[in-house]
Amino acid sequence: MSMPGDEQFNYSSNRELESAAKVRALEALLIEKGIIGSETVNKVLDYFDSKMGPFNGAKLVAKAWVDPDFKQLLVSDCNAACEAMGMTTGMAGAEGEHMRVAENTASVHNLIICTLCSCYPWPTLGLPPYWYKDPTFRARAAREPRKVLKEFGLDLEASVDVRVWDSSGQIRWWVLPEKPPGADHLSEEELAALVTPEAMMGVAKVSAP
Repeated sequence: MSMPGDEQFNYSSNRELESAAKVRALEALLIEKGIIGSETVNKVLDYFDSKMGPFNGAKLVAKAWVDPDFKQLLVSDCNAACEAMGMTTGMAGAEGEHMRVAENTASVHNLIICTLCSCYPWPTLGLPPYWYKDPTFRARAAREPRKVLKEFGLDLEASVDVRVWDSSGQIRWWVLPEKPPGADHLSEEELAALVTPEAMMGVAKVSAP
């Protein structure tokens, strides 16, 4: 299955099948050893489907677009903003204890990476895509972010300041994208539907409706 950004890398066409086989083998071994139960993996997957994922980030972004006070809270204290939106469950111990938000503007564009491994704000963006963990992306995005963004289809004006934020085990960064033009008439729910994980990573902009 192709994912946004995958076209930048030479992944095996059987990547998903190979990964699924490895996961099934590991799951079977862990169950056999009594480390997890037979329903453990399904419970974790259900959690990421229903409680923790980019749908949370999209709701936060849409709220920030229509409520200036909330935007200020989100940028200054992301975890407090999550709590204000009733998203406290599952934050602790789930890669979201210390999240920070970088706001895109007309003159500043932000990009998140993790040069160490794959640190990522799971509660608001879900699980990271393959390419985010790719050593080539991690190295090149730090060294030549503007060129990498252009390869993703985001050709920024030379006057735009590109800032790269390196997530770590202590701080998980994500991006508050700009509200697209022509979206003022949309409801908060409709705005949230426009927001993609890629826009909250900084490798894309939110498209106008």
